[in-house]
Amino acid sequence: MKKLYYASFFYAILGLLAGISYREITKHSDFTGDTILVALHTHILVLGFLFFLITLILGKLFQVHEAKSFNAWYIVYNLGLLITIGAMATRGMLQINGTDISFLPHIAGLGHTILGAGFVWLLILLGKRVK
Repeated sequence: MKKLYYASFFYAILGLLAGISYREITKHSDFTGDTILVALHTHILVLGFLFFLITLILGKLFQVHEAKSFNAWYIVYNLGLLITIGAMATRGMLQINGTDISFLPHIAGLGHTILGAGFVWLLILLGKRVK
């Protein structure tokens, strides 16, 4: 269960840093347009910090962390989240510089798809522990 706490803590710090970075980078660059960095802060805090905090509570209540495939789920979910965050951060920085790479939204979409699979997987793990 400690790894759930550490993951939640890590994403809380990362989410807060993403919010500060967005504000400072756009201010320093005199950027006033739209960028995907606006959503990065929220994605990290909700899909990382809050999600792992809720999973920690589920671990305490239902011992979901003791399920057989929990460690594999943990790796897959974090991988999906890091792919999403990385693609969004890269695209946002490129947008501030006035450029973009057309395949980055597809990479972020892949990360979101992995996250969706992680949600379903966690619900299956939880269902086995609730019975």
